[in-house]
Amino acid sequence: MLSFRYHALSLVAVILALVIGLLLGVAVGDRGLVSSAEREVRDSLRKDVREAQQERDDARDTLEQRRVFEEDAYPALVDGRLEGMRVALIELGGSSDKMWDLTRSALQGSGARLSSVSVIKEPLDLEQIGKAARGTRYERLAEQPSLVHPFGTRIGIQFTQGGELLQNVRGDLLDQGSGTLEGADAVVIVRDERRFDDPEEEKVVEDFEHGLMRGLRVNNVPVVGVETIDADPSQIGWFKDQDLSSVDDLDDPLGRAALVFALAGERGHFGVKSTADGGRLPPVL
Repeated sequence: MLSFRYHALSLVAVILALVIGLLLGVAVGDRGLVSSAEREVRDSLRKDVREAQQERDDARDTLEQRRVFEEDAYPALVDGRLEGMRVALIELGGSSDKMWDLTRSALQGSGARLSSVSVIKEPLDLEQIGKAARGTRYERLAEQPSLVHPFGTRIGIQFTQGGELLQNVRGDLLDQGSGTLEGADAVVIVRDERRFDDPEEEKVVEDFEHGLMRGLRVNNVPVVGVETIDADPSQIGWFKDQDLSSVDDLDDPLGRAALVFALAGERGHFGVKSTADGGRLPPVL
């Protein structure tokens, strides 16, 4: 009996030893396999990172070469295309020194000059504008909102050909202004999206802006809406609704060149966004 128990226990001990040894062997083997796999993964990742860094550096070099070329080529591209033209910049919804600088930069070498910069004060103070328009039908703007659209149309016309009404109301209509308002041969429009708490104020601004765009187009003067690549929300849809040409990448040399060609009379929507059905530059190039 003792002998049987002894042999049974011995057999169990042997089996346990075999199992434990097998498990230990597998574990050691697995560690080796895992270590090898980890090394391969790390090596692969390091290679991918090095390749990505090289691609990044190559892309930076390419972009820098492109920028230098475009800056160097720009003067020849726009040389004298707007010779003698007066260009008015009109900003709706607030002033932007950046857009002012970019527009002025675009005109360099084109032969045109930025004759005026006007920032429309919105919402409009119809009471004060009416007082400044005394002696005309627009003196009743505050009492007759239906006059806002035709008032905007008249102001748009006078931005391009000059006029007494614009001169009289400029102090109350404009938040900021510089240069002369004696007419323009082309117009650049900058517009920011705004929200009004008062629906009536919003309707007044909408009527005025639509009238203004209509008036600017009356004499077939080129009118171009502009924005930067990162403009959010984009105003290109609004410019299209107003039947204006547009440039959506004024902060790029090709965008500034496109503005010059658009001011010269090339119609279309130029830039890099999906709304730019005219491409980067007019087909004439």
